Amino acid sequence: MTKKATLEVNGQKYEFPLSTGTENEVAININALRATTGGVTTIDPGFKNTGSCKSGITFLDGEKGILRYRGYSIEELAEKANFLEVAYLLIFGELPTKEEFDKFHADIKSKSIVDDDIRKIVDAFPKSAHPMGVLSSLTSALTAFNPTSVNVDSEEDMYKSVVRILGKFPVLVAWTLRKKEGLPLDYGDNNLGYVQNVLKMMFKKPNEEYQQNPIIVNALNKLLILHADHEQNCSTSTVRIVGSSHAGLFASLSAGISALWGPLHGGANQAVLEMLEAIKEDGGDTKKYMAKAKDKNDPFRLMGFGHRVYKNFDPRAKIIKVAADEVLEDLGVEDPILDIAKGLEQEALKDSYFVDRKLYPNVDFYSGIIYRAMGIPLDMFTVMFALGRLPGWIGQWREMRLNKEPIGRPRQLYVGETYRQFKPLEKR
Repeated sequence: MTKKATLEVNGQKYEFPLSTGTENEVAININALRATTGGVTTIDPGFKNTGSCKSGITFLDGEKGILRYRGYSIEELAEKANFLEVAYLLIFGELPTKEEFDKFHADIKSKSIVDDDIRKIVDAFPKSAHPMGVLSSLTSALTAFNPTSVNVDSEEDMYKSVVRILGKFPVLVAWTLRKKEGLPLDYGDNNLGYVQNVLKMMFKKPNEEYQQNPIIVNALNKLLILHADHEQNCSTSTVRIVGSSHAGLFASLSAGISALWGPLHGGANQAVLEMLEAIKEDGGDTKKYMAKAKDKNDPFRLMGFGHRVYKNFDPRAKIIKVAADEVLEDLGVEDPILDIAKGLEQEALKDSYFVDRKLYPNVDFYSGIIYRAMGIPLDMFTVMFALGRLPGWIGQWREMRLNKEPIGRPRQLYVGETYRQFKPLEKR
C-alpha cells in the first residue's frame, strides 16, 4: 500500500505520495501540488525543508554527525584514500580500480595545459583583486577556449570534460595565488601526484627547488577530501540550477564558485581568521572573548564553532583536528594568531556552555588554522575550498544532467501592491 500524506486547505483534503530514501528519510512529494489544489504553493525561505532533487551522491545526517560519499564514511575515506580516488568516486559512483585510477590520473595530466592566452586574462587583474573573483572569471573564460558543448548522452564526451576541468582547475588556483604574490606562473610537474603538484605549482620559488613535506601533503589531501561534497548546499544547488538550464559545465562551475565566495558559505574559514586577527588586536584575551560569545546582549559571534547542519558534532572537524595538530607541530610555527586559536579551542572543549550546546570547533576553524600555518594568504582560503569542492560540483552537475532534471524554477508568494491604474507623468 502506497503511503500518503494528507493536506487540508480551506476545508478540502488532498493526498500526496511519500517518497522514502535508502537511509529511510521520508519526503512528501508535492510535485502535483499546484495542479491538484488550483494554484496553492508552499513557502520555504532558504529551502530548509524542501528537497530539490533525488541524489545518490552524498548522505548527511546532522543529528548523528554522519557524512558519507556514495555510502563510504568520511572517516574511512580521509584515512585511506587519496583525493583523486574520492573525486572519481563522487563523479562516477564507484572507487576506481588500479587500472581506472592510473588512466584517470594520466588523462587529467594530459589535459592540464591551460591555453597561454589565459595568462593575458590573469595579467589584466590587479594584484588587489579578490582571488575568488579571479578564479570565477578564469573558470568561466575556459568556455571560450573549449567552445564545444558537452554531449551528456555520450560517456566519452562527459569523461573528457571531467578530466579537462580536473586538469586545468588546479593550474587556475595556483595562478590565482602566484598572481597575488607576484610570482611567475607555473604549470607544475606531471611526475607528481595530484595534491603534490598543486602544492608545487602554488609555492615553488623560481630560484630554488621545491621540497615536498609529507605532513603538509597529507593534511591538504584530507582537507580536499573533507570539502569534496556536502549535499545540496548553497554552491552545489547553484551549480545544479544553473546546469538545469543546460548551461555548460564550466559556466555552471563558475556560478558555484561565486556562490561559495560568500562569508556564510565557503568564506567561513576566512571569517575565522579575521575574528582571530581582531582578538589579537584587542590584546589576545581568549577568556574575555569566550565570555562575550556567551553574552546574548553582546554582538560578538564566535566564528568556526557549531554548524547549521550538524547538531551534535562536525565529523570532518574530528579528522582535521589531528592533521592541524600534526602540521603545527611539524612546522613549529610561532604565530600569536594560531596561539589564540588553540586557546579558544581549549576553552570551548571544556566550557559547559559550549559543550552543552554542542558548539564544538568545526571544519572551518581547523582548515583556517592549517592554511594559515602553510602560508596561504587569508583571501585564498576559499579558493582552496573550491579546489576541494570541485569533484562534488562535477558529480552533482553530471547527475542532474543524466537524470534529465527539469529547469529550476522556484515559486514565490507575492506580497506586493495589487492592481494600480497607471497615471501619466504630469499627474503623479
